Amino acid sequence: MTNMTNTTKEYDIIVWGSTGFTGKLVVDYMMSNYAQGNLKWAIAGRNKDKLESIRGDQDIDVLQADAHDAGSLNELVQKTRVILTTVGPYARYGSELVAACVEYGTHYCDLTGEVHWMKEMIQRHQDQAKQSGARIVHTCGFDSIPSDLGVYFLQKHMQQLYGVPAQQIKFRTRAFKGGFSGGTVDSMMAMMEAAKSDSSIMTTIEDPYALNNHHRGLDGRDNNQHFYDEDFKSWVAPFVMAAINTRVVRRSNELLGEAYGHDFRYDEGTLVKDGIPGMLGAAAIAMGTGAMNTLAALTPTRKLLQQVMPKPGHGPSEETIENGFFEIELIAKHPNDASKDLRAIVKGDKDPGYGSTSKMISESAVCLAQDDLSVGGGFWTPASAMGDQLLERLPANAGVTFTLID
Repeated sequence: MTNMTNTTKEYDIIVWGSTGFTGKLVVDYMMSNYAQGNLKWAIAGRNKDKLESIRGDQDIDVLQADAHDAGSLNELVQKTRVILTTVGPYARYGSELVAACVEYGTHYCDLTGEVHWMKEMIQRHQDQAKQSGARIVHTCGFDSIPSDLGVYFLQKHMQQLYGVPAQQIKFRTRAFKGGFSGGTVDSMMAMMEAAKSDSSIMTTIEDPYALNNHHRGLDGRDNNQHFYDEDFKSWVAPFVMAAINTRVVRRSNELLGEAYGHDFRYDEGTLVKDGIPGMLGAAAIAMGTGAMNTLAALTPTRKLLQQVMPKPGHGPSEETIENGFFEIELIAKHPNDASKDLRAIVKGDKDPGYGSTSKMISESAVCLAQDDLSVGGGFWTPASAMGDQLLERLPANAGVTFTLID
């Protein structure tokens, strides 16, 4: 077994997929925030000419490799402490890279939302990652840092104030503004195509504890209908990312030794408003979400959607990214005293899927490269691997804040 975690590496971070839409945003962020100082980083991809164009006149090394060439990936990961990858769909392009990082003890972070692929990687490589010392952390963007760190933040405060974990936490999006990327659409379509040929994939996607090793709590399948929530005095519609985020939060609870409680419950939704308008609006969102899922699951309509939706490599305009934002409210329910319930607001100052995501994964990579983390090798969630460190880094550097409210 190769273990290189304690050997000197040429780079702290290599950004893999630097010429893609999100990859370019990551490079811009790294250039703005880590061009100076003691962090040594490089950009990597398949096309050297495109990489040179991205680098411009900056003093950044350019490296070449191919996602399906194990030899080139092995050579690449041995040069760095951390691989930051934005290359999806990860089930199509990421498996060999994960295997290389695990083999050579290289830490890794990505932006995947492909639950079935994460489960496959965990089952295939967990034991080897423990031995090599590689920390593998999926979902380091809008999926699923606001959810995962928001819950971790509230549970820390519940323990500090009252000495018990919150029995239940509800995540509700209040407002967000941004755009779709072709890469996100491609990942969703690829997952649906894979599920068409392998029914076990859909079974995994629908399992509320799909990413857990053993622990199963009280949460059932995702609620895809609209409902009224007394805690928020509002009608609630399904949240499109809930099927990813909830699995990550539940895995965090398991990895943290059930620090949130054996019977901890967690769900996500989108706040609409009170009254009849709120009910109608929430119902419309629920119907629209269901219709989109149905269209994506059927081969003829999926191909039609692929023709009309953004293509890989494309995304929202710079103006949309800069003017974007998100605001999420969470409530943590005390196990036996409602007067001790806690609320928090999680905010981001850029488009959630791209502006904020590029900053969150960058800070996750720097955290893996430079911070003194308490966990060893293995497959971790953002909260279980980097919870305290990210709660410091993200507000200070990435415009993502976590605040208790009355």
